[in-house]
Amino acid sequence: MEHIIKHNLSPELAKKAADKAAEHYTKKWEKYDAKSTWVTDNTAEITFHVKGVHVAATVDMQPGRAVIEMQKVPLLLRPFKNMALDVVQRTMEKWIDKAKNGELD
Repeated sequence: MEHIIKHNLSPELAKKAADKAAEHYTKKWEKYDAKSTWVTDNTAEITFHVKGVHVAATVDMQPGRAVIEMQKVPLLLRPFKNMALDVVQRTMEKWIDKAKNGELD
């Protein structure tokens, strides 16, 4: 399932905002071994482990939008999928707004 977050940033600034959001997210959830890795110039993979369960999502930074794809969500955690997407949405929007306001550096 894709989740789209629209933005009006340049590709470079959008990636920088996504990188800052991923840094914030992985630091906040480091007790769950949260990691963020850019697997291509435009796509990051975010992973974490909860009680032995591996969860993964990708963030694909495209012109005018960020596409979030929850890739590995075990059956046990699927009821929390929308909650996770809401957290990602809020985090991305926060950093997109900071980018618009010149607050990333």
